[in-house]
Amino acid sequence: MSSEGVVAGSELEPKRKPAWLKVRPPAGERYLHVKRSLRRLGLHTVCEEARCPNLGECWGGGTATIMLMGAVCTRGCRFCAVTSGHPRGVLDPLEPWKVVRVLGEWGLDYVVLTSVARDDLPDGGAAHFAQTVRAIKRQHPHVLVEVLIPDFQGDLDALKTVVEAGPDVVAHNVETVARLTPRVRDRRARYDQSLRVLQAVKEIDPTRYTKSSIMVGLGETEPEVVQTMRDLRAVGVDFLTIGQYLRPTAKHLPVVEYVPPEQFERYKRIGEELGFLYVAAGPLVRSSYRAGEFFIASVLRKNAQPQNARAGRANPSNP
Repeated sequence: MSSEGVVAGSELEPKRKPAWLKVRPPAGERYLHVKRSLRRLGLHTVCEEARCPNLGECWGGGTATIMLMGAVCTRGCRFCAVTSGHPRGVLDPLEPWKVVRVLGEWGLDYVVLTSVARDDLPDGGAAHFAQTVRAIKRQHPHVLVEVLIPDFQGDLDALKTVVEAGPDVVAHNVETVARLTPRVRDRRARYDQSLRVLQAVKEIDPTRYTKSSIMVGLGETEPEVVQTMRDLRAVGVDFLTIGQYLRPTAKHLPVVEYVPPEQFERYKRIGEELGFLYVAAGPLVRSSYRAGEFFIASVLRKNAQPQNARAGRANPSNP
């Protein structure tokens, strides 16, 4: 990616996806087993709702990112394929136990829970997140739980509810660089608010691992991506994923650039030099990334507490 970048907002999307973005369609018995169990229990996944290109690989390996609280989001980010609307406060009170059941069927040791934004709920769905985490920890104490949360409109009490439930990793995505945030994300999703959420997790519990994700190919420049990495390290983020933005439909933002694999390798090296414990960067990398989960699981099991991360927090502005 050039340091000059491409003008954000250009509708001149590249006509063809490069070879490194081509994936096989989902298939296989394990994929079908995961799909059947989700349908039977009425559970949603971000894999399907966000049209993730890795769905076949992850489901074929028996993993899926479970999306709590339905499939209708109260926000309308211009990059996201999830349906926008008003859920009107409706929640499935049995959902935490349905999640516990499906985890038992899959036999996982690492699960990612995410959700749509639920600004229609007083706590943004924080209590529902917490209830699900606690249910998993009671029934499957060996399972590592990552939660990929919304910003709860900056409500730190709601955030505290989730953190104190004991997830092993708390993830929240900044999604893009500061300059492009107003164009890419819903107007209620501010760059500084996302950083504050990530910082607050560490203030609530300094031992808790945190994670974030950046999309590229939206018109950002390399210096802007590096600055975003620095901003994330400054608030103590431990794990980072960087992937290519892919336009889900013609109604969404166009792709400005297909970033080549060598640029992702460069971002990975820079991130590691900045002090992230782990950086997954590649065209098909997503926030919930199976290969990354394997590595993160090994870090979590090796270190009861993120001593390395806490040491970096002592002087976070100079990772």
